[in-house]
Amino acid sequence: MKLQVRQSEEPELNLTSLIDVVLLLVIFFMVSTSFVREADIKVQLPEASVETPAADIAPLEVVVDEAGNYFVNGDPLIANRPDVLRRAFEKIAGERRDLPVTIRADARTSHQSVVTVMDIAGKMGFVNITIVTANQGTE
Repeated sequence: MKLQVRQSEEPELNLTSLIDVVLLLVIFFMVSTSFVREADIKVQLPEASVETPAADIAPLEVVVDEAGNYFVNGDPLIANRPDVLRRAFEKIAGERRDLPVTIRADARTSHQSVVTVMDIAGKMGFVNITIVTANQGTE
């Protein structure tokens, strides 16, 4: 009996399914990735220096004392609520949103009081927000 030797066929690898799976994984990871927004409020970080820049525009200055009371351009607010602070900003700034907002807060002020001022200023459209700090070794 004579057996014939069969020629072996080259194995064929179908890459179409593999490419489909990889593409679906890439799409899944792109869709499920959460894009982090660092902050909605743009804040100019303070720099400790001896010189103060000359400002041609009078800034909108908010002072927050230790108890969390707000003073806008030296005038105390009747209540420490965000809506009262918003109205004070509207009264002083009007429609101008290019005024610089300067925040001076006591070192023992609650962080929430300062964040409330920044949040209201940011929501109203003020973009130049500065937090005033004291130079080290000056107190």
